[in-house]
Amino acid sequence: MSDLALDFVDVVKSYPGGRGVVLDHASMSIAAGEFVALVGPSGSGKSTTLHLIAALDRPTSGTIRVHGRDVVHIHGKDRYRRQEIGLIFQLHNLLPHLDALQNVEVAMFGTRTHRRARHERAAELLDQVGLSGQAHVQPPELSGGERQRIAVARAFANHPTLVLADEPTGSLDEESGAAVVGLLRARCNDGGAVLAVSHDPRLTAAADRVVRLAHGTMTPVDLAGSRRTP
Repeated sequence: MSDLALDFVDVVKSYPGGRGVVLDHASMSIAAGEFVALVGPSGSGKSTTLHLIAALDRPTSGTIRVHGRDVVHIHGKDRYRRQEIGLIFQLHNLLPHLDALQNVEVAMFGTRTHRRARHERAAELLDQVGLSGQAHVQPPELSGGERQRIAVARAFANHPTLVLADEPTGSLDEESGAAVVGLLRARCNDGGAVLAVSHDPRLTAAADRVVRLAHGTMTPVDLAGSRRTP
């Protein structure tokens, strides 16, 4: 496995019609164990970048490698996402007919994890995000912040080597947001890597580096800039 968790090189992403070119030869890299925040104006392509890395979309051109693995031409995309990627969606993407515990467990379906081990892992993660008391409550009965924390727990279920987080603290209060930032930081301390789209100064302050996406290109933000609201 490569020490470079992500190698995003000269990537172009264009759409027909009004959006045109979203990424224009954009490049960045993330080392294993590194926490990087991606900032930029609304509509600049931040979520698109996460989707490309997760193989939910394809670039028009360019190279994307995760731990040395070519993501653009990968076979078995579902397996790749299960084994390598932890996805935290901005809109949660929880299954409304499943309770909180089952929503975390579902990420482990298709792995070799035994049913009892899946249950224990899901319960452990819910406890880490402060939701052990809501384990058997369905998403429609929970607040937006609680649903977001379930989404974070689900993303960690399979010990991902790369976490892709889209505004993971956007709907959280101070205490819950700090807990989520702590979990992201801990994943890096355990050798994983994190790329988080965020405008939350709590998250950008915790990141090792901040990268700004604007006008289709990616540029580093200096240390002083990473300690201010982007």
